[in-house]
Amino acid sequence: MLPDMHQAEPIPDSVRADIERLLQSGDLFRYTAPDNAPVKLLEQEFAAAMGARYALAVSSCSAALFLSLAALGLAPGARVLIPGFTFAAVPSAVIHAGCVPVLCEVGADYRIDMADFEERLPGCAAVIVSHMRGHTSDMDAILRLCDAARVPVIEDAAHSLGTVWRGRKIGTLGRVGCFSFQSYKLINAGEGGVLISDDPEVIARAVILSGAYEHSWKKHDRAQEPALKASFERWQNRLPLYNLRLSNLSAAVIRAQIPEIARRVRDGRANHDRVAEALRRHPAVHVPRPLDGEERAPDSLQFSLPGMAAEQIEAFVDGCGAKGLSVQVFGRSRDNARAFWNWGFLPEAVELPRTRAMLMQTCDIRLPARLTAAECDAVTAVLLEALDAALDVARAPVPA
Repeated sequence: MLPDMHQAEPIPDSVRADIERLLQSGDLFRYTAPDNAPVKLLEQEFAAAMGARYALAVSSCSAALFLSLAALGLAPGARVLIPGFTFAAVPSAVIHAGCVPVLCEVGADYRIDMADFEERLPGCAAVIVSHMRGHTSDMDAILRLCDAARVPVIEDAAHSLGTVWRGRKIGTLGRVGCFSFQSYKLINAGEGGVLISDDPEVIARAVILSGAYEHSWKKHDRAQEPALKASFERWQNRLPLYNLRLSNLSAAVIRAQIPEIARRVRDGRANHDRVAEALRRHPAVHVPRPLDGEERAPDSLQFSLPGMAAEQIEAFVDGCGAKGLSVQVFGRSRDNARAFWNWGFLPEAVELPRTRAMLMQTCDIRLPARLTAAECDAVTAVLLEALDAALDVARAPVPA
């Protein structure tokens, strides 16, 4: 029997006492609560877990991306390079920040096409690297090119909490790293996000922009450090307030799950690799392998069907659905927010033929860390049965 692929793990019992205290006290707002408010403690603990100097907890990863761009002080109309395979929230954050999204190609392995990236980088004032669905692009090459061009890098690590690139944690490689605590992410608070940085100027501007009115910034961790305090005082009353703060209640739920990160990463990787290896043995399926030095922390699985006709892909999706397994093909599911041609709000028209071709044949399923080996095998069986049935649809031959 198939498991419920959308059910989240239970929130740890350890949070109950903290939530009860918050409900009794009513101290849900981070700036009117005592100095050891859950949001402040979350920022301390998350920064420590990531090895970053500063963290700012906010209402969503989208808010973190927007605040990161705003904190960089980019000029109005600045061009920001992003991958063509990402979620609609990323170009939206760029537009919210008064900037222009510039999309680059993404290859068949779901990672940034480095030749196209390099060609489009000149004239861009910042880069957002989306580690989309947890797939890491060549960060060595990206950072080398951006450092040479003196262009700051923001990491959209919404899907990559726990991923490591050549010994360094994803989210700590660029100027700012942004993470999500939305319900389908490794840590689940329903909504929420956080940004991390070692740059006191960026973090001070982000804190004020997030809604630290008057001298509320004094309640943030390390606020009395000379460099950070100077930045706070410099920007006090000089930046607009967007009120993108996180509540203490959400912070308490998130804090209880930080100790679970390592276990969830381990289990999620084992589940992913178990299903991926079985699919790799099927001649119609392509599952890209990790790049050299990439240690992934997946909670979903992506695979491509490069030899199958459109009718066969549709038959495969329908076959999985009939057995209770939801599979989406990014470019074929209606109004998918990850298909760039559905972003009708973009200020500039764009066509990315290689990215489009990839999205039209790439399948996506949730694969939560909580699944057992037997449940993973049940998912695999449904996928393989539906594949074989779809290949019998005599529309176009599958190449040998």
